[in-house]
Amino acid sequence: MERSTRQRTAIRTVIDAAARPLTPQEILAGVRETVSEIGIATIYRNLKLLLDEGTIQTVSLPGENARYEMSHAAHHHHHHFHCVPCDRVFDVEGCPGTMENLAPAGFVIDRHELTLYGVCADCSAERAKAAPVPKRRTRAPKTH
Repeated sequence: MERSTRQRTAIRTVIDAAARPLTPQEILAGVRETVSEIGIATIYRNLKLLLDEGTIQTVSLPGENARYEMSHAAHHHHHHFHCVPCDRVFDVEGCPGTMENLAPAGFVIDRHELTLYGVCADCSAERAKAAPVPKRRTRAPKTH
């Protein structure tokens, strides 16, 4: 087992505190708040070590780079929501249940993954603030 370092502890803390899957760049930004001299190579090296020891788990979305979450979060069945505007990924609790009726006849499902795509609450609020307010139409005074 690898010895714990200040950098590795900071990485674990950032991932755990986020309570959602993070990209290496998001982890780097979070860790730099306490360990300012850390670089992306150190993040990747420590992510590999944390993966190898089972502390974190990879979250893979189609067409996306890997994200990382704590293994305790990954040990219970859950899905993900990917906010398209800000590119953040969030855990979704619950599951629609069995997918057996979606598989072709004779096929057996071992597991499933479900990713929802849309706009998160933060981005929705930003859009609402940025939306132009429609101008009110006024009638021109009648002239006789």
